[in-house]
Formats: sequence, C-alpha cells, structure tokens
Amino acid sequence: MVCIFIQIRCRPGRTYEVADSIYEKEVVSELYSTSGEYDLMAKVYVPDDQDVGKYVNAIIADIPDVDRTLTTLTFHAF
Repeated sequence: MVCIFIQIRCRPGRTYEVADSIYEKEVVSELYSTSGEYDLMAKVYVPDDQDVGKYVNAIIADIPDVDRTLTTLTFHAF
C-alpha cells in the first residue's frame, strides 16, 4: 500500500459537512482539521493495484463544497 496525504480546501462554513462525507466513504486512515491554506488533511492508504490519481478522484470528486485538493505522495517512513 502507498501512504498519501490529501489536503482539502472547503467552501467557507462547509468543512464539517465535507469531513462527514469523507468519513462516510470509510477510506481514510486519519482525518484532521488544519490551519492555513487548506481546511482538512486526510491520511489515506492506496492499494498497490490502484492508480493514485484515480483513487483520489474517486474519493473526492462527488463531495460537494470541495474547492481544491493537494495530494502528497510518500515513499517510506523513517
């Protein structure tokens, strides 16, 4: 599995609704509220046989009130 982090910018006032929608999909390992440019950060494990871009799109594309995402790939833990 590949560990990725997805930062999510939500429309103002909609962060909790977006977080609830993400949790309903049962695909995130951890989900945090963050300060700064993005509102949420999700830790996701992508199965080895899945394309990361398509997997992220499947998680996020149908969630209303998401303005932007930023995905960070990881290589290994220290």
